[in-house]
Amino acid sequence: MTATPAHDRTSRLAALVAELAVVHGRVTLSSGREADYYVDMRRATLHHEAAPLIGHLLLDRLEEEGFGPAEIDAVGGLTMGADPVAAAMLHAANSRGLDLDAFVVRKAAKSHGMGRQVEGPDVAGKRVVALDDTSTTGGSVLTAVEALRAAGAEVVAAAVVVDRDTGAREAIAQAGLPYFWVLDAADLGLA
Repeated sequence: MTATPAHDRTSRLAALVAELAVVHGRVTLSSGREADYYVDMRRATLHHEAAPLIGHLLLDRLEEEGFGPAEIDAVGGLTMGADPVAAAMLHAANSRGLDLDAFVVRKAAKSHGMGRQVEGPDVAGKRVVALDDTSTTGGSVLTAVEALRAAGAEVVAAAVVVDRDTGAREAIAQAGLPYFWVLDAADLGLA
């Protein structure tokens, strides 16, 4: 990835998300709320240009807020939205020579095999950031936080690529976690 100022990279990501992922029309969100638009982030988080931007910009955002490589061991969240975000961050960190693991949180523990709810490197005793691609109420992030704590992780923050500015900030703050995002509805021309 070529070195460009963070503002330019953020603007480029906003343009890509607006172009690739914003779908206008009545939809029911995972929170159960209805909205006039949907941000289908898999269209961006799995895109060849957007994914690296997401990984680097989230790493930068966390580092700006005091959660640099020395303060976190792993990132991940509830499958499926968080999976490509965590992978993008893992690869971005590796490209910088940094050690950062990723994990996946299932909605429920498997009933077979190892019976785990959190997959990937063991998170017990690790400092982790709970992720999602986008958040409306914070419900998916908080579900992941609960599972991570049950697995013995120390959840130090939550972060998303797009915050819709519809209650997630307040819900996650109420849960006692710092919360960070790269883009919000205004950045996408939706506010």
